Amino acid sequence: MTGSTETIRVVIPLTIRKRNGRPKILPPEDHCAREGRTQDPHVLRAIARAWKWRRQLESGAVSTIQDIAVAENVSDRFIGRMIRLAYLAPSVLEALVIARRPLAIAINDLMAVAELPWDEQMQRVFG
Repeated sequence: MTGSTETIRVVIPLTIRKRNGRPKILPPEDHCAREGRTQDPHVLRAIARAWKWRRQLESGAVSTIQDIAVAENVSDRFIGRMIRLAYLAPSVLEALVIARRPLAIAINDLMAVAELPWDEQMQRVFG
């Protein structure tokens, strides 16, 4: 899409509440949880952090990944890898965050999947 100014907006209706001092991501109230299906809280936390960093960059709150790394006290390489999760296909994000569908791959592999075209991501993430 060279030269295109099209924007895609992804809205994920989530609620974040603190529990024991830690943020907990809750699905929408009208969501029916499927028994036996859970999502690793580390995956949900990583996705939430990636979106936070993406919003900071897009809003101009920070200028570079290095600025985020300094603020988070981590390496810029870590931020660069993790922020990829904010670019997952909307269908993958919905399955992970709303439906809490468990991953068929490791979280490190999930970061690499984010670089694939959206139509290929579901198969790679869930097998």
